[in-house]
Amino acid sequence: MPLAQTQTSVPVVVDDDLCIADKGCTVCVDVCPLDVLRIKDMAEGPKSKTAFMQYDECWYCMPCEADCPTGAVTVNIPYLLK
Repeated sequence: MPLAQTQTSVPVVVDDDLCIADKGCTVCVDVCPLDVLRIKDMAEGPKSKTAFMQYDECWYCMPCEADCPTGAVTVNIPYLLK
């Protein structure tokens, strides 16, 4: 079996500069039907608390992107699903 030659990325990407999880927002986590999003809670300061995709099981249903109040969430839909 061949090894992957390129780095893969997760379908849901969160812009840390736009994410307001440090202010208590959990909208993307709450609306995800598969419960694959989480909030990072790091001790490096309040802005290090952002959302991220913990499990790569995305159905590309997009409520996380649609409901994000700041537009921080992007769902990268594979070319073949468009």
